[in-house]
Amino acid sequence: MRKLLRRQIWPELAVLATIGATIVVLCGLGRPWWCACGQWWLWVGDAYSSHTSQHLADPYSFTHLQHGLVLYWLVTWLFPKWRMSWQVWLTLTLEAGWEILENSPFIIGRYRTTTAALGYTGDSILNSMGDLFSCWAGFMLARKIGWRSCVGLFFAIEAILLITIRDSLLMNVLMLSVDIEWLKAWQLR
Repeated sequence: MRKLLRRQIWPELAVLATIGATIVVLCGLGRPWWCACGQWWLWVGDAYSSHTSQHLADPYSFTHLQHGLVLYWLVTWLFPKWRMSWQVWLTLTLEAGWEILENSPFIIGRYRTTTAALGYTGDSILNSMGDLFSCWAGFMLARKIGWRSCVGLFFAIEAILLITIRDSLLMNVLMLSVDIEWLKAWQLR
């Protein structure tokens, strides 16, 4: 019984270690714990506000949910024999890696020069933890709804974000990769 209990707790401890390590690295990058305004908001709906990426969730939280949808299929395809708890750990580790990279001076600078996020200063630690939670939620949702529904949900989120905030996960990837001035002008309208 004790051996079984120890075996089951390792993935959860690994997840906690990943979250802890992410917080330490983000602190080392100089990320603030939460918004400089001193408020703790659960949701900020204005994608172009100085509060975006500073509170728990914002419209970009849906792109992190999309990360979870995609990573579920990638991780379960690459490691089908792993227990689900280890697959969750790997997914969150990959997402934590993105959070660290996203808050590096290089990517922050890239966002400011090639995307419509002209005043982007990076995420607060609280927002990065919200992004990890959104990714986990996407992973769990993908597990429940199957791949066809995941594809539909992924593109529905893309369409809704394009309509509501003129940005999306695929647009973000494109704009970080290539500086497209007319697309940035469309986003800023």
